[in-house]
Amino acid sequence: MTSKNPYDCTKCPAYCCSYPGIDVTEREIARIAKHFGIDKEFAKNRFTKILDGDRVLRHQKDAIYGSICRFLDSDTRRCTIYDVRPQTCRNYPEEHHCGYWDFLSWERDRQDDPDFVPLSQE
Repeated sequence: MTSKNPYDCTKCPAYCCSYPGIDVTEREIARIAKHFGIDKEFAKNRFTKILDGDRVLRHQKDAIYGSICRFLDSDTRRCTIYDVRPQTCRNYPEEHHCGYWDFLSWERDRQDDPDFVPLSQE
């Protein structure tokens, strides 16, 4: 029996990609480097940083959340390294529902706007 997610990531502006600490391992950095055809150390310096003692993916500015993963296409709201994304991204959400999707669906119902997205106040 296949269970269907109660949320639709394709209709979300990628809230999970706004998390400041998207952890990445050495092995995942190597996989990303291979994807781009570059050296692992170069990829590590260019695509990651240390945040609170953990190695995480760098961010870029974003109109919706203020800051998002550098690998999110801000126009399409899709991951540009989807096939080699870190495990933490593959596992999201850890539960069988997404709290942000619940919030977004509620707001869209209230606004009577199926495309409504709350914008960053930054």
